Amino acid sequence: MSLLPICLLYLLTFTLTSSSPEPQSQTLELKPEYFNPKLPFPPPRTLSSSKKFEGSSNLVNLKYHMGPVLSSSPINAYIIWYGRWAPQQQHIIKDFLLSISPSSTASSAVRGVASPVPTVAEWWKTVSLYTDQTGANISRNVLIAGEYSDRRYSQGAHLTRLSIQQVIANAVKSAPFPVDHKNGIYLILTSVDVTMQDFCRAVCGFHYFTFPSLVGYTLPYAWIGNSGRQCPEVCAYPFAVPGYMAGGGPGALSSPNGDVGVDGMISVIGHELAELSSNPLINAWYAGEDPTAPTEIGDLCEGLYGTGGGGGYIGQVMRDREGKSFNMYGRMGRRFLVQWIWSPVLKACVGPNGLD
Repeated sequence: MSLLPICLLYLLTFTLTSSSPEPQSQTLELKPEYFNPKLPFPPPRTLSSSKKFEGSSNLVNLKYHMGPVLSSSPINAYIIWYGRWAPQQQHIIKDFLLSISPSSTASSAVRGVASPVPTVAEWWKTVSLYTDQTGANISRNVLIAGEYSDRRYSQGAHLTRLSIQQVIANAVKSAPFPVDHKNGIYLILTSVDVTMQDFCRAVCGFHYFTFPSLVGYTLPYAWIGNSGRQCPEVCAYPFAVPGYMAGGGPGALSSPNGDVGVDGMISVIGHELAELSSNPLINAWYAGEDPTAPTEIGDLCEGLYGTGGGGGYIGQVMRDREGKSFNMYGRMGRRFLVQWIWSPVLKACVGPNGLD
């Protein structure tokens, strides 16, 4: 699990999405510059106590606890937009989710847009290496199966872990969303003006499953908030650095899509999706003996984005001619900066932009 903001919600507008959102392409740059910036990490006030093992497999005791993983294909993502979201912000997030499937690069090529590497689909390939007790791998395909907007903050502008479940219950019980036990995951994304229990102090995001007593069903879900106004130096790192460093230390990296809060969310969304897929009911893949505080496959690599990461370095990433930093490409040339994931095969943190 990870760190993030919180959400709002009430009057609900639902849109079932069967086609991809309107593509928003970026100008491709065939030879971006590689660099390895040294930035303060973990950021001040970080909630995470996980260590950066950086491939030291003898220190990591990741175990499989016999629970299910999200092996049914496709993984159906149901998005709840809590609060007020600009269409451009939604496009960035949906482009990331739609970039996970291998078909995303093929569809870009069909539309006449080059598919540069490394890609989000290659990043998710590491996640798909995790299996359940039958040997079935996590699905490589993710579909946005539905969207639901709660623009009136039905549970208020401050959320808790329990009220988040009520948000899901509203969406399921009022029937805009189906109860998708086999393939479904529910993503609650809160806008920049929504606060969340423990947000910025202990979490930037988290995943869990709903309680039948509250929702009526057991459904895996994740919450991620927009930290742009509340704690970007914690939850949108490395696109923001602590205020005390202003003028005296390394500067923040420039975000690839021009929105620090949303670009910061992308890596947290990736982090939570990877863990939600490999440990949906908190009884599958994790390290440690306490399932209430597991160290999962995203936690092991938090803060690492490229080769040479660790010791204050985030690793080698790319920078375009405008100075915007990223480490992988998505559909239609969209760029993202996403943390690496622990590989069960290499027993190390792995990413598609690795130089070794």
